[in-house]
Amino acid sequence: MSTISYTDLRRRLASAMDQVNEDHAPLYITRQKGKGAVMLSADDYASIEETLYLMSSPRNAARLTEAIEGLRRGEGETRELIE
Repeated sequence: MSTISYTDLRRRLASAMDQVNEDHAPLYITRQKGKGAVMLSADDYASIEETLYLMSSPRNAARLTEAIEGLRRGEGETRELIE
């Protein structure tokens, strides 16, 4: 994870926002006094929120985990998309 100071971030906010959107990597913001923060793209944040929602139900989490493991074992199926 890249790191930037609060002072530097103020000087280059637009380019930092472009960076997190292009790289899809969070940017850790440090401060001399106080706790730091993390900047990430809106798309990445939405993805994290969706994952947390899907995994919040133990039953759904187990189904998703089993499906992923099945794909890793080569048990997946390729299908044509219906347009």
